[in-house]
Amino acid sequence: MAMMRMEARNGLRYGVVSLAAIVAVLAITSNAADARHHRYLRVHYVAAHHAARVHHAARVEDYSPPSASIVVDGNTGQVLQASNPDAPRHPASLTKIMTLYMLFEHLDAGKIKLDTPLKISEHAADQDPTKLDLKPGQTIPVEDAIKGVVTRSANDAAVVIAENLGGSEDEFAKLMTQKAHALGMSRTTYVNASGLPDDDQITTARDQALLGRAIQDRFPRYYKYFSLPAFVYHGVAIRNHDHLLGQVEGVDGIKTGFTRASGFNLVTSVHRDGRYVVAVVLGGRSAFQRDAHMRELIGAHIKEASLQRTAPAIAEQTAPREEPQPAALTKAAMVSRADPTPTATVSTRAITGSNDPIQPLLVKTVSYRIAAAPPAPLAPMPALVAAPQPEAPRIVVASADTVPPVTIAAVKSDPIKPEPAKREAITPDIAKTEVATVAPASPEPAKAEPAKSEPPAQIRAHGGWLIQIGAYPGEDEAKQHLSAAQSKVHDKLAAADPFTERVLKGDKALYRARFAGFDKETADATCKQLKRNDFDCITVKN
Repeated sequence: MAMMRMEARNGLRYGVVSLAAIVAVLAITSNAADARHHRYLRVHYVAAHHAARVHHAARVEDYSPPSASIVVDGNTGQVLQASNPDAPRHPASLTKIMTLYMLFEHLDAGKIKLDTPLKISEHAADQDPTKLDLKPGQTIPVEDAIKGVVTRSANDAAVVIAENLGGSEDEFAKLMTQKAHALGMSRTTYVNASGLPDDDQITTARDQALLGRAIQDRFPRYYKYFSLPAFVYHGVAIRNHDHLLGQVEGVDGIKTGFTRASGFNLVTSVHRDGRYVVAVVLGGRSAFQRDAHMRELIGAHIKEASLQRTAPAIAEQTAPREEPQPAALTKAAMVSRADPTPTATVSTRAITGSNDPIQPLLVKTVSYRIAAAPPAPLAPMPALVAAPQPEAPRIVVASADTVPPVTIAAVKSDPIKPEPAKREAITPDIAKTEVATVAPASPEPAKAEPAKSEPPAQIRAHGGWLIQIGAYPGEDEAKQHLSAAQSKVHDKLAAADPFTERVLKGDKALYRARFAGFDKETADATCKQLKRNDFDCITVKN
């Protein structure tokens, strides 16, 4: 019996040992299988990852959207580098620069404020793919919309801006195109506010560089949003897509863009050591390649940029409009004393004021002599009388419909006095005035010689006050300042008449930049607003 118990214990012991051995064998086998399986997965993962990288590299290598680039000196306007600068390209999200330009214009004019709520439509909320996930029926403050467009390049925020300012995205796109052409971006057409793919939405590198300069010149306060590195919206931090911000010295904006058709686009502004350039890269094969190309362009050309600002502000312009001319214009002669020292040239526009963007002052100029005393008035004058004098040649006033004006070689120092029996009254028309040309006095009376035929200067009659914003050595420079002032203070100057007045002081010519068409109160108020916008300004009684 005892023997049986011992054999039973030994059998149990052997069974337990055997079971443990079997479990150990199974565990070893399982571990080995798992190891082989992990090795298999690891090998295949590495192979797949390598294949994916090779495939991606091949795709990048095969992807070659049409490219273009330009580097412009912002201080002079000189082109420092260009490759296909005028070739048509798709702007992608560079479109949003113009969307914000339009918004900044409304802010600058006081039509909206940064905290103004913008309504969100269903169409705006449906925009893909980059967005703020705005909800239809809600609102977003103007400032948040700006930050969302600058950092995330949010398409829904761009459409919200378009619909609130233009009524619809389509109508806003038309306004964007008009604004582009007014700025000189003649090869740019917008059909939406976001830059989402559309075959008809085109631009050029040169046009985008122009816009990059213009938005800084006109809206320095609001342009600073383009340097925003990040934006927190509803508790979520959104980083700017522009990877050069904070990485390349002097870079302060402005915008990236990408669609499959456009490639990787970038407009960059750099202020470094007194130099200022705006560079554009269009059609990059990847974001990395685009950024690397931009770094190269900046590094290669920044030192070529000027340290002095000589380029005038970029002004808006429109095609000149023609007004019907009357069959005959009323004539008036502006005659001075014999003192030949000061000379003035008056340049005016015949176009009535409007709310359209202004054009650079493409005007016809007629010369006349003035005395050393104040210049001849531009406002409507009382009837002038021309009569023959014993010592002076007769003044001939010509009609534009008959013969050209006559240049008088000499006139008597004393003012011409009317003789009741021999006078021809000349009643000026307040809308149309012709100016005769008078030469300095000569010791001996000279014969009148015909001058070259020129269209008469046309001066709109307004109130009796003028505004002068400066005197410049060149007429083009004076016109540029007039355009810039009218663009900056558009609400006050939209209906004013800009003109230049040339004055000789010794051998030096200066061109006064002036606006006509004010009463004293309006002139003073407009002058104050010009000074707030960094323009010099004085009011002058006409």
